[in-house]
Amino acid sequence: MSPISLLSVLTEDLLVRVYTGLGSDSDRKTWRIVCKDFLRVDLVTRRSLRILRFEFLQRLLFKYTNLDSLDLSVCPRIEDGAISLLLSRPEWLNWTRCLTRLTLSRATGLRHSGLELLLRACPRLEAVDVSYCWGYGDMEASAISCAKGLRELRMDKCLGVTDVGLAKIAVGCGKLERLSLKWCMEISDLGVELLCKKCLDLKSLDVSYLKLTSESLRSIASMPKLEVLAMSGCPFVDDVGLQFLENRCPLLQVIDISRCEFLTSSSLQSVARGHNGLLQLNAGYCLSRLPATVLHCLKDMKNLNTIRIDGARVSDSSLEIISSNCKSLVEIGLSKCVGVTDMGIMQLVSGCVDLKIVNLTCCRSITDVAISALAKSCWKLVCLKLESCDKVTEKSLNQLGSCCLGLEEIDLTDCSGVDDKGLKYLSGCSELLCLKLGLCTNISDKGLAYIACNCTRISELDLYRCTGIGDEGLAALTNGCKKLMKLNLSYCNGVTDRGMHYIGHLKELSDLEMRGLINITSVGLTAVAAGCKRLAELDLKHCEKIDDSGFWALAYYSRNMRQINMSYCAVSDVGLCMVMGNLTRLQDAKLVHLTKVTVKGFELALRACSVRIRKLKLNSRLRLVLSSETLETLHARGCMFRWD
Repeated sequence: MSPISLLSVLTEDLLVRVYTGLGSDSDRKTWRIVCKDFLRVDLVTRRSLRILRFEFLQRLLFKYTNLDSLDLSVCPRIEDGAISLLLSRPEWLNWTRCLTRLTLSRATGLRHSGLELLLRACPRLEAVDVSYCWGYGDMEASAISCAKGLRELRMDKCLGVTDVGLAKIAVGCGKLERLSLKWCMEISDLGVELLCKKCLDLKSLDVSYLKLTSESLRSIASMPKLEVLAMSGCPFVDDVGLQFLENRCPLLQVIDISRCEFLTSSSLQSVARGHNGLLQLNAGYCLSRLPATVLHCLKDMKNLNTIRIDGARVSDSSLEIISSNCKSLVEIGLSKCVGVTDMGIMQLVSGCVDLKIVNLTCCRSITDVAISALAKSCWKLVCLKLESCDKVTEKSLNQLGSCCLGLEEIDLTDCSGVDDKGLKYLSGCSELLCLKLGLCTNISDKGLAYIACNCTRISELDLYRCTGIGDEGLAALTNGCKKLMKLNLSYCNGVTDRGMHYIGHLKELSDLEMRGLINITSVGLTAVAAGCKRLAELDLKHCEKIDDSGFWALAYYSRNMRQINMSYCAVSDVGLCMVMGNLTRLQDAKLVHLTKVTVKGFELALRACSVRIRKLKLNSRLRLVLSSETLETLHARGCMFRWD
C-alpha cells in the first residue's frame, strides 16, 4: 500500500490560509513551483501583481483573474497598441472586472487613446497613479476623467496638464478623496478653485511646487472634509493664505508648508490656533526662527505627534517649550537647525519620551552627552539621523546599542568619530534594516564584521568612500547579511575582483553603486552579474578597467536591469549595443564620456532600445552628430534627454 501524501489531506481552504501567511515575494515564488495544487492556490488567491517584463503581460493577466491591484510602472514598452491588443478579445478581460488600483507611474509610452481604453475596461477602478508621466497633458487628463468611480489619483510631474485638464478631472471624477498634483507646473489658482467646488469629498490634496497664490488657499479653505494638505515649495503663498485656513477645514490633521519662503511665524500661529486636532506639522526650511509665541500655540495640540522645523534657528528654551507642550511627539525634525545643543536635546527628551524618529542632520554641536540622553529616555527609537554630527563617538553608539534595541535605521554619514569599536557597540541593535556609514574613514573590515555578524536583517548599507573597507569586510558582509538589497561601495578603493565574487552571493541585491572602484575589472563585474540576478540599478561610473567582456556578461545575466550608469567605462560599440539591446527592461541609462564608442555605435545602441528607454544622459556633442531621426523617434516614444 502506497504511503498517503501529506498534501492529499490538506484542503484548499487550509492551503489558502498557509499561502496568506507568506511574507515575501521570494517565499511566494517558492510556493508556486512546489506543485500544481500550490500554483492553483496562488492563481486564485493573489490580489496584487507587478509586471516586470512586457512579454509576459498577456499570459499573466490571463491567469490571474482576481486581481485588486496591477502595477505596470517598471514594465517598459507599454504603449497604446499594446493596450489595444490586450483588450481586443473578450476572453482576455476577466482580470479587469475586480481591478480597483492601477499603477502606471513612468509609463510615458502610454498616451490618451490607450489610457482611455484601459480605464474604461476597468469599471471598479478606485485608484490610479500616473506620476512622472512627464509628457502627459490635458488629453490624458480627459482620458482619466472617464474613470467615474475614482477616489485616488496621483499625477506628480505630469508637466503638460493645465487648468483645462484638471477641470475635466474635477467634473468627471467627483468622488475623488485623494489627489496629488505635485510638480504639475501649468496648474494655477483657477484650476484649484474649480477642483474645490466640484470635489467636495477630497480628504487629501498635494499641490507642492505649484505656482499658486494665496487665492488658492481661499478655495482650499472651503473644503469641509480635508484632512491632509501638502503645499511644500509654493513660492507665492504668504501669510494671508494661511490665515484663510484659520478656523476652516475642521478635520485637518496633516499640513506641510515646508520651503514656502514667504511665510513667517504668524502663519504657524494661524494654523495652530484653528486646528487643535492637528497630528503632523511640517514647517521645514520655512522659518528663519521660532519665537516663543509660536511654540506656546502648540500647547493646545494635545495629539500632535510629528513636527519638523528643519533649518530654523532654535534655542534650548525652544526645545524645552516643545518638551512641555508636545508630550505625544513621535517624530521631530531638527535637520540643519542652528542652535541645537546638548542641553536643548536633554530638555527635549525629558518630556518627549515616546520619540521614535529623530533627525539631527548637521547639528554639529551635538556630542555624546545628547545622544546618551536620547538613548536612555527614548528607548522606542526606530530611526535616528546624525549625518555630519562629527562629535559623536563610540560612547553614543554604546548607549544606542544597549538601550535602543528596536532601532531600524541610523544615518552616521560623515561622522568622523565613528570607528570599529563604535560599530561593535551598535551591532547590539540587531533589528537594523538601514545603516549609512558614508565618509566614515575610521572604520575597517573588522567593524563591518561586527555588523554582519549581529545585524543580519540589514537590507540597505551605505559605505560610500569608506576607504578602510576591503575584500575581507565584504566576505563577512555577504556571509551574514543575506537580505541585503541596496549597497553603496562607491570609491571604496580597497575592494578588488575578489570582493565582487563575495557580492555575487547576495541573491536579493537589487541596487549596487560601485562608482570609482579602480581595481575592479570585467572579471569582478561578471561575478556580480552572474550571482545577483535581481540587480535592477547599477552605477559603474569611473570603473575604467571594465571592458566589453564585463558588459557582455551584464547583457546576458542582468535581465532585470532598469537603470545603469556606464559613464567613463572602457566599453566599445559592440559592448554598448549588447547592453542596450539585450537588457529589455532598461529605462534609464547614463552614457557620458565613452571614448571607445563611435557615433555609429551610439546610433545603433539607441535604436536597439528606442521602444523602452525613458531617460538618457549623453555628451552634449552628440546632440549635433546623432541623426535627427533617431532623436525624434526617442522623444516621440517618451524619452527624456539630459545633455552633459
